[in-house]
Amino acid sequence: MRIGLLTEGGYPYATGEARLWCDRLVRGLPQHEFELYALSRSAEQERARIPLPEHVTHVRTAPLWAPADDGRTYSRRERRRFADCFKELVHGICAGAPDPFAAGLYGLAGLAREQGGLYAALRSESAVRALEAACRAPGASRTVQAAHVADLLEFVDELERMLRPLSLDWYEEDARGEGLGAVDVCHAAAGGVAALPGLLAKRFFGVPLLVTEYGVQLRAHYLSHLGAGQGEEPRPAVRALLAAFHLRLASEIYARADFLTPGNAHARRWQERCGATRDRLRTVYPGMEADRFATVGESAERGDPDTLVWVGRAEPAKDLIALLHAFAEVRRAEPRARLRIFATAADPGYLADCRSLAAQLFPDEAADSVTVGENPVAFEEIGGPDAPSVAEAYGAGRVVVLSSVIEGFPLTLAEAMLCGRATVSTDVGAVREVIGGTGLVVPPRNPRALAEACLSLLGDAERAERLGAAARARALELFTVEQNVAAFQEIYLRLLARGSGRPDGGGIPFARPPEARVPGHWTSPTWAKPAPDPTSEAAV
Repeated sequence: MRIGLLTEGGYPYATGEARLWCDRLVRGLPQHEFELYALSRSAEQERARIPLPEHVTHVRTAPLWAPADDGRTYSRRERRRFADCFKELVHGICAGAPDPFAAGLYGLAGLAREQGGLYAALRSESAVRALEAACRAPGASRTVQAAHVADLLEFVDELERMLRPLSLDWYEEDARGEGLGAVDVCHAAAGGVAALPGLLAKRFFGVPLLVTEYGVQLRAHYLSHLGAGQGEEPRPAVRALLAAFHLRLASEIYARADFLTPGNAHARRWQERCGATRDRLRTVYPGMEADRFATVGESAERGDPDTLVWVGRAEPAKDLIALLHAFAEVRRAEPRARLRIFATAADPGYLADCRSLAAQLFPDEAADSVTVGENPVAFEEIGGPDAPSVAEAYGAGRVVVLSSVIEGFPLTLAEAMLCGRATVSTDVGAVREVIGGTGLVVPPRNPRALAEACLSLLGDAERAERLGAAARARALELFTVEQNVAAFQEIYLRLLARGSGRPDGGGIPFARPPEARVPGHWTSPTWAKPAPDPTSEAAV
């Protein structure tokens, strides 16, 4: 089977879990051919491509960061056609109308497919005027109606970047048999812009589309632009237009995809509210390499009985401030308690604030007048002598704490479970689903509840060990690479057996059998060389 894997800012370039799960999936299914279609976010990212297995037949990359002006200018007829399609698109965005949005999107895609890129047209004065008219039309929100010229120009610039997949040459099957129109299944590794090429391959060639979301892109956009992000935020009108575009795009993707695999029930609820039907949904948990945590998870050593451990990225969404205040209450009840914070990455300003607060709440302590003082809160990095690996960081204490106020699928929680540790977590995102009764869950932004839960486990070694063993058993059942790969193998076969909307298949199951195409690259096949003339000197 040929799988077209679609990514944005991830595999095969970016590091982190967004790249790892794709790599584990590809390496776990060597019986299939994978063709990678990646939307990259920076030149530096493209220089860091990871090694790929042999059954990845080719990689095609389109930069979303580079200028895309191909010098293409349209005739008067083409400009009129563009104007009609673009008016429908922006009307759908501003008025929240799904049908005009879809008609405009596919109309622009058809124009780009026939005539070339949309760069100049999308940045033209006529596009800005059409957007302005849509913003002022009845049905638009007050925020959108108040958009100024600077807001319109900023949004058109961002819209051109997000619609750049419409102008790519990825779709038509070329002389080597490559192209999204020739694959058996398009698998988008995320929603949003990453799934747009798959949406077009389905529209124009009938290729089945599978969309996987471990973090819902629409939710991520809301968090980044509606107050939870870092850096300079867009103005209100631009923010509202971007939110409306992402909502309409997500709804179209959820409505047209053949199958959707959310990574947890939290993501599934988002998809259902945006129009996905339950018969096309199946939760597939991310796969983790359980072997990395086996030594700690199977060890009889349960870690320091007086130590709490926190692992993750030090940023405001993780609410380390609340954790430090909770630990102050823990220390009042249990003076021997220690807190070890392992920051895998950090917002430097936020981490500095946390260190300063820890120094204020917990002055250095010394056993006597000649001993060097020591703070009960330690900020550490993984890779040092005390914690050379992530697994040993989790294993440093009896209880692992998650204090987040915003969370999708809590990977650090699943890792702690694989290490056999009891956990105390805030009730956000998919935390309760992941824990499943094997840990304590408290309300977010409630240091007192967090402290009481930590004290209950620090004071009851038998209960902590029992919860840790149950957590490891649950994680081995649900969150391994093996279950993840097996689920996608089954889904690929189901999509292929169901038949597609291809003109040559007519919806017949297995209408394009695997033997219809010889796999692999034939760079210098001997059978393609003409046979020598037996009468020539070379044949003698």
